Amino acid sequence: MPVARRTRSLGADPEAVWATIADPYHLPRWWPNVRRVESVTDAAFTEVLIAGEQGRPVRADFRVVAHEPPRRRAWEQEVEDSPFARVFTAVTVSAEVEPEGDGTRVSLTIDQRLRGASRFGAPLVKRGSGRLLDQALDALEGLHAAS
Repeated sequence: MPVARRTRSLGADPEAVWATIADPYHLPRWWPNVRRVESVTDAAFTEVLIAGEQGRPVRADFRVVAHEPPRRRAWEQEVEDSPFARVFTAVTVSAEVEPEGDGTRVSLTIDQRLRGASRFGAPLVKRGSGRLLDQALDALEGLHAAS
């Protein structure tokens, strides 16, 4: 199934980058299509995404599956009984932060399990997920350019 991974070196303090990644309220600042985050707890949060050409809001619920400060955080989408259940059986996003010289190395991964006939679109899903991760890293780099 499609797994997309991107890694980039940022000229920013690892603690500052970790603070951005570890706080779901920062997602609208760096994760593509997220307009706001609601219902944040230590174990879960909800993203309100803008989907499609008409910009309709779509809610996506996530639960935190790994929180290992200051290095790794992962969250899994609660797919069942959601609009995403037609396409996915599971979606997991992980972020890893490592000090690297005077900066930070950030790795982002999306692991998607496709349902039924959607599996035939795996190469397209992987390519699109790679673009999404590139956009997320671009935004993180922009946020932390002055760090």
